[in-house]
Amino acid sequence: MSQIPSLLEKECFFVKDLPLSQLLLKNDARFLWLILVPRRENIQEIYELTEKDQSLLGQEIRELSPLLKSLHRADKLNIAAIGNIVPTLHIHMVARLKTDPLWPHPVWGDQNSVPYAQNEKEILLHRLKMFF
Repeated sequence: MSQIPSLLEKECFFVKDLPLSQLLLKNDARFLWLILVPRRENIQEIYELTEKDQSLLGQEIRELSPLLKSLHRADKLNIAAIGNIVPTLHIHMVARLKTDPLWPHPVWGDQNSVPYAQNEKEILLHRLKMFF
């Protein structure tokens, strides 16, 4: 089983272990931004997962998507496996609002994150943990 890459560990909060992935919350209060990190060694691309693991990843994304949309009343979900900086396979799931500070541009690579306040983080982590 793989560990959370150090950069993600530094920028995120652990939420919960799902059947395939570790679920993380990115520490950027401007967006509801979740990251799935499949617990598999030496995997950089989705196609490198077994068919069973690809199916599990798809299931996790399908189950998280309506939660993201409803928790944040999102106008759009951005879901991507980019990996240019952290090569370990991980899936970004970001709830976007037409009023967010970067709309309609992508959030990837923006360096102006706003950390969660402690109470805000605790409430959100609790809500996310209760979903599963």
